[in-house]
Amino acid sequence: MKTISIVVPESAVMQAVAGPQYCFTVVNQFRSEAGKEPAFIVQLIGAKRSVKFNDGSFSVQTDKLIGEDIKSDLVIIPPLFGDLERAVKLNKKLVPWIIQQYEGGAEIASLCVGAFLLANTGLLDGKKCSTHWGFIDLFREMYPKVDVQDGSIITEENRIYSSGGANSYWNLLLYLVEKYTDRQTAILLSKYFAIDINRQSQYMFAMFRGQKSHNDESIKLAQEYIEQNIDEKITVEELAEKACLGRRSFERRFREATSNSVLQYIQRVKMEAAKRSFETSRKNVNEVMFDVGYSDTKAFRATFRKITGLSPVEYRNMYNKVLMN
Repeated sequence: MKTISIVVPESAVMQAVAGPQYCFTVVNQFRSEAGKEPAFIVQLIGAKRSVKFNDGSFSVQTDKLIGEDIKSDLVIIPPLFGDLERAVKLNKKLVPWIIQQYEGGAEIASLCVGAFLLANTGLLDGKKCSTHWGFIDLFREMYPKVDVQDGSIITEENRIYSSGGANSYWNLLLYLVEKYTDRQTAILLSKYFAIDINRQSQYMFAMFRGQKSHNDESIKLAQEYIEQNIDEKITVEELAEKACLGRRSFERRFREATSNSVLQYIQRVKMEAAKRSFETSRKNVNEVMFDVGYSDTKAFRATFRKITGLSPVEYRNMYNKVLMN
């Protein structure tokens, strides 16, 4: 029987504390109905006996405190809420306990932006990690030693797991259930909670906002030109000239400022515009393709799939049902 310790941090997302508890408890229920022994002991762990959420509107009672004798097989870190830097500092007492559990043989799983608290332990340094797509830039800024993965739903390395944004953490929970029990149980659970068990990417949900939290005005000028001319075929030489820089210097500074190559940035801006068009208009694939400056259908479809994980038609069908009806 595996002992699942769910951390209850201050400023956590309450639903993501209850979700894992519910998940592993339901597995025990399935096994009981099948005449089998429970697979998990599920316990809530905190630095306090009672942890409040939503400005005190709700509270969760922990089963054990971090100062007690606890031996975990799996430690789950739920996502934090609000100002993440402040939330991480607020939960600094949990950091030594998480490290202690890992060094004692436990596996560690962070859900969504729970990765920020996990990264603060140093256990992720030099390792891969997933987190919510909307917080990747902040994560890289706060934890430059971590190899954060764009778009990934689940990452696993050296007994440490992490998941992508929001409800993507259910895919990680299913993954762990399958690992600790069997595929049949995971499939049953996925049907019970109506979750796509095979989803591997959060690219389809990601919105590209452009990385402009830097002070390189020449690069910002180039970014704005790209965003204002999505229907044009823009070259690196053209952008370097507008930024009054040599090509090599421009490319180097662009990557340093945006964490993207010039070509990657152009593609992401164009594909974001294409996504918005598929979501809000009745235009067909070729019309959208021309609107964002592509004339090669094969290249457009390949780039769109690379960035979103879906074909243009699949994306339109998923997000444009109201207009299509």
